[in-house]
Amino acid sequence: MKRKIRSKALLTLTLLTSMFVSACSGNGTGTTGSDSSSGEAGQEATPQASGEVVEIVAWDMPQDGDPAKPYWEQVFKDFAEKNPNIKVEHVMQTLTKEREQFMTAVVGGKQPDLYANAFPDMESYIDQGIAADITELWNNYAEKDQILPSAMQAATRDGKIYGIPNLMYVTGLAYNKQMFADAGLDPAEALKDWESFGEAAQKLSDPSKNQYGYALLGMDWADWFFEYYVWQAGGDLTERQEDGSVKLTFTSEPAVQALQYYQDLKFKYNATQKNVVQSLDENSDDFYQNRAASMIAASNWFGGMVSAGMDIENIGFSALPPGPGGSSPAQVGGAVMIFNPKATPEKQQAAFTYATYIVSKEVQDGLLQYQMDNGIFPNLLNVRSDVDASQFVEGMPEELIQNVQNAAQEGRLEYFLKARLSPYVVKAVQQVLMDESADPMKVMQEAQDLAQREVVDKYNKEIKK
Repeated sequence: MKRKIRSKALLTLTLLTSMFVSACSGNGTGTTGSDSSSGEAGQEATPQASGEVVEIVAWDMPQDGDPAKPYWEQVFKDFAEKNPNIKVEHVMQTLTKEREQFMTAVVGGKQPDLYANAFPDMESYIDQGIAADITELWNNYAEKDQILPSAMQAATRDGKIYGIPNLMYVTGLAYNKQMFADAGLDPAEALKDWESFGEAAQKLSDPSKNQYGYALLGMDWADWFFEYYVWQAGGDLTERQEDGSVKLTFTSEPAVQALQYYQDLKFKYNATQKNVVQSLDENSDDFYQNRAASMIAASNWFGGMVSAGMDIENIGFSALPPGPGGSSPAQVGGAVMIFNPKATPEKQQAAFTYATYIVSKEVQDGLLQYQMDNGIFPNLLNVRSDVDASQFVEGMPEELIQNVQNAAQEGRLEYFLKARLSPYVVKAVQQVLMDESADPMKVMQEAQDLAQREVVDKYNKEIKK
């Protein structure tokens, strides 16, 4: 029996910051969270020849505030009952320092057998030999074809498999349909390209009503959304070379064009919030309260919007307006489970058996049922092709579902070496947003020179060793 969407679902009142971290890096657990994906017991444990119990450590314990934590605790118990030869120790990570915590464990020789949140650092983990090559295990997995190719992007390198995706989302532009209609704007025309969007966002801005067109992200994670505009201009912020080294492209024409557009949205069109470095929570609150007509959002954020009082029928979602490059690739992200390359074959097999249980249809459908029964809004995208989250919520606009799926058709991974280069890009973005006279090309050149000296030279030297 389906349940209608509730405007104030009790268990979706998790902090938006937690949703952001989950979307950006798969933080929390990857196997947990109100937006996580899981599914049917696709592969049963292979009994150990010796009959001995294989013990593994999985960093996948849900956070205490996770509304789906009771479900995952039951999943852990069910797995233990079905697989008596595999004992899993579940570890909870520090929410805001999970990457640092993981790398400290790696350096100290205590990498877990299964790490559930290896995103968006997969490329770096593969380069450093942190993610085990599980190609042979994967090729023998009976349900591998049920995992979406787009979800496998981050885990695949040169035909080899280095992880299993367990959460998937896509980014796009969320907009307030009523505000567009009140301004006499047709979303299809307004979102046609950069110029049309700038003009529409300007028209949607009215200081007398405390209303503006576009909630632009300029705080500490500014590069997360800024990179999309570089893609739309036909480029990227870095290039990974054949030998694994990285080349910075901050000063390429697409990157500079994107930064100029950011500056234009702020000063030419006057279409953004006054405080361009306010937090993502504040941006989102502006959108919820009809102060911002649009913002970039992930496909697993609709629950937060509904919980905050928005009418699901009034939420529009689209791929971002194409830029000079003529296309608008979306970021496909989520979480990937990786395996310890130094673990014994028995531990890797046990960890693989556990990981494929977590992303099995049985477990994933169970999660969706749990979410439905407890008023938790589901993520509309799934790592499995045979699981349809929309079937667990009645009243979901078909247009919204279709637009999310359309946005996922042309997906890209975040720019290479982002974790190390982010502060340099963020500073450049903030400079042009705070200073109308700042020259985007000069700002990017300064950022690139500094990043080259402090990060890239060292990284490339490590790679060549």
